[in-house]
Amino acid sequence: MSDTRILIADDHAVVRSGLRAVIEAQPGWTVVAEASDGRDALAKTLETKPDVAIIDYSLPQLNGAEVTRQIHARLPGVEVLIFTMHDSDSLVTDILAAGARAYLLKSDANQYLIAAVASLADHKPFFTGKVSEQLLDSYLTHQSKSDGLSPRERVIVQLIAEGNSNRDMSEALGLSVKTIESHRASLMRKLKLKTTAAIVRYAIRNRLVDP
Repeated sequence: MSDTRILIADDHAVVRSGLRAVIEAQPGWTVVAEASDGRDALAKTLETKPDVAIIDYSLPQLNGAEVTRQIHARLPGVEVLIFTMHDSDSLVTDILAAGARAYLLKSDANQYLIAAVASLADHKPFFTGKVSEQLLDSYLTHQSKSDGLSPRERVIVQLIAEGNSNRDMSEALGLSVKTIESHRASLMRKLKLKTTAAIVRYAIRNRLVDP
């Protein structure tokens, strides 16, 4: 079997270091790049074309779902494992719709990380039993998110809360400024918010950004 090339994206250096140590202890597995935010993760994935990308959901700048969505669109052969500390039905729905084929809680990493990466390297999905139940409950029944936002609008909420201008968001997402403005107006209408400060409060309250 050929070597397995892996990218790690997490905004905590200690997490990246721990993942690298586990991965590189496996024969034939190599970490080809590390990234600490979503835009860097996307750029390095496009540059190195790994077999498997381990992406933290809660990345700054672009969240894991948006990074996955863009990787899936541009390099469909790259398998994505979403790595997160958050356990929620809406998150599972979001990352599956984006194209990820594995989802692993950080608390389960010691038990399942190697199996998850090995499964993806063979182009097979990997989900723990608990998450498989969530898939059936949330994804297959297409339950809508309680806030009514689309995945793209949720990313824009995150980017606004991180202080990005419309032009910054346009560059990050590959959309026109006019389209960004349209998404922004739509999400503010759906959430009944009037100001940028209110969007920031909403993002923190709903864990779209860290406080």
